Amino acid sequence: PVMGEIDKAKNAGQRVVGNIKEKAGDLTNDESLEAEGRREQSEADVKDAGENIKDGARKVADAFDH
Repeated sequence: PVMGEIDKAKNAGQRVVGNIKEKAGDLTNDESLEAEGRREQSEADVKDAGENIKDGARKVADAFDH
C-alpha cells in the first residue's frame, strides 16, 4: 500500500509539471511544449488508472481473505 501512495504522489507531480509545460507552451505559442505537457498529463492519468486497478484488486483479494 505504501508503494502505491508513493506512485500516486509521483503521478500527481508529473501531472503538475505537464500542466505547467502546457500553459508555458500556450503562453509562448510553442505547440511542441504544449503537446509535451498534455502528453505528460495523459501519462500520469494512465498510471493513476493502473494504480486504481491494483487498489481494486487488493480490495477484492482482501474480501476473500476475511
